[in-house]
Amino acid sequence: MDLVFRALADTTRRDIFQRVIGDGLSVSSLADDYEMSFAAVQKHVSVLERAALVTKERHGREQIVHGNLSTLRRAAALLDAFEEIWIGRATKIAEILGEKGSAT
Repeated sequence: MDLVFRALADTTRRDIFQRVIGDGLSVSSLADDYEMSFAAVQKHVSVLERAALVTKERHGREQIVHGNLSTLRRAAALLDAFEEIWIGRATKIAEILGEKGSAT
């Protein structure tokens, strides 16, 4: 999950990921929409690929990038689990503070 969160920490990579969720796009068409070199966009895609957020599929001379929602769902499930833990802890702290407040 470290790779997933590190990949999504960058605005450009989040944008690329959102754009390839529905339909796959070629790396060259992705690069057309950013004010950076093709190589820079390709590096962003590689980071997303290492995090398993996207896959690339070769179609002739082009590489088509597809989003992988299952990886994002696993990250969301992890965040949901953390949320439950912290809500439980906050509730417990509130209960302890409530007990101390009623004893005085």
